[in-house]
Amino acid sequence: MQAARGTPLTGAAVAPQPRRVRVLIAVAVLVLAADIITKVIVVATLSTRPPVRLLGGLVTLRVDRNPGAAFSIGTSMTLVFSAIAVSVIIYILRTSRRIYSVPWAVTLGLLLGGATGNLVDRLLRYPGPLRGYVVDWIQLPHWPVFNVADSSIVCGGILAVLLAGRGVRIDGTGPGRPASGPDGGRPGGGAPGVGSPGVGSPGAGSPGAGSPGVGSPDGGAADGSSPDGGAPEGSTPDGSA
Repeated sequence: MQAARGTPLTGAAVAPQPRRVRVLIAVAVLVLAADIITKVIVVATLSTRPPVRLLGGLVTLRVDRNPGAAFSIGTSMTLVFSAIAVSVIIYILRTSRRIYSVPWAVTLGLLLGGATGNLVDRLLRYPGPLRGYVVDWIQLPHWPVFNVADSSIVCGGILAVLLAGRGVRIDGTGPGRPASGPDGGRPGGGAPGVGSPGVGSPGAGSPGAGSPGVGSPDGGAADGSSPDGGAPEGSTPDGSA
């Protein structure tokens, strides 16, 4: 019955992936919360203390007010970097409507949380809105002081490069994942060759195949009888060979 109606017999359609906006927002919220909480703790406990050396000096905790971008770059362009952060946040939020890939959702979540974390400092801290200094507090040997938001932005950037290099796209397509067609399956519907003329469609039986109601090219029946309803060729009228 399925063949008669032209229904695909084999090859299951590829189910469309759900959007990953929740993953993106969850990662961004976690990064933002971690950045704000650690900055509040560091400012409250280390502002009046000398730097704290940990792991034999491998990590140093200190309070550093940064008017520039990540890693103290561009200290005289605070307002410009604030505007850039706002633009990045808006772009990521608009792009989130097209995200079907979990790795890309995590990547953009890291970038969104990091950009928002530093933007909060620029909005709320001294000397004023969009000009506030960012609190940096983690220092490694031969490396500028940074914070959780900075490290999140760097990790997100590295992941973006890796995903792009592997061909993984925001819509979830890429290596090992074919693009979805309009009906949620592979482009063009079912599996290749299924539902095409000659496979499972009414009246598409091959000559002499014995399909019900399908005649041979000369108009005879598929069972080999002659057009006038007589016995098959090569037999006598009484049916003997």
